[in-house]
Amino acid sequence: MATMQAETLSPIILAVMYFGDVVFAVSGALTAARNRMDVLGIVLIGVVTGIGGGTLRDILLGHEVWWVRNPDELVLCAAAALAAYFFRRVHVSHAEMIVWADALGLAAFSVTGANIALRDGVPVVVASFLGMLTATGGGVIRDLLTQTRPMILGGEIYATAALAGAASYAVLARHGATEEFADFIAFAIALAVRGGAILFGVRFGVAGEPLIVVRRR
Repeated sequence: MATMQAETLSPIILAVMYFGDVVFAVSGALTAARNRMDVLGIVLIGVVTGIGGGTLRDILLGHEVWWVRNPDELVLCAAAALAAYFFRRVHVSHAEMIVWADALGLAAFSVTGANIALRDGVPVVVASFLGMLTATGGGVIRDLLTQTRPMILGGEIYATAALAGAASYAVLARHGATEEFADFIAFAIALAVRGGAILFGVRFGVAGEPLIVVRRR
């Protein structure tokens, strides 16, 4: 988002945005740690994961990329990734931590991306797409840099969850819902869709499989 836009965002949206920065940066850092990168690589992947989707969104909207003028989120992502490097040995599997941190970031950024796009006056459909891009772009860049198959290409209910959250926010906001209500509902929908897919092992079938597949536990 451009610096001017950041100054007009509500405290709720700002809080969700900073929360998304932290959890996405952590997910990137943990992925990098699992791939046995050094501290610089871990911080770099964490930062790219945190700001990548928003950077793509701003380019498509024709905005100046916000962190060039206001590096607060750049610094926040770097700090979160560095903290994840030092605390990566906690007794929880990296894979589980990555998946849930990523789900939280996905839900948060689907809301902020749609909010910023709507402020630019774009149609609801475009705001929904840009919210999804904001939520998934950083994760895709992270996966490409760590030579991991991006989740959006392997049947995971991932971009779909982001689109559900972004579209919910765009529709509610455009039809007069209060920002707090739209934030909460959209975040909850995105997290519920992604979280349900994680908990119950639901994914889309790839070529040769049924449309929906439930993994046996």
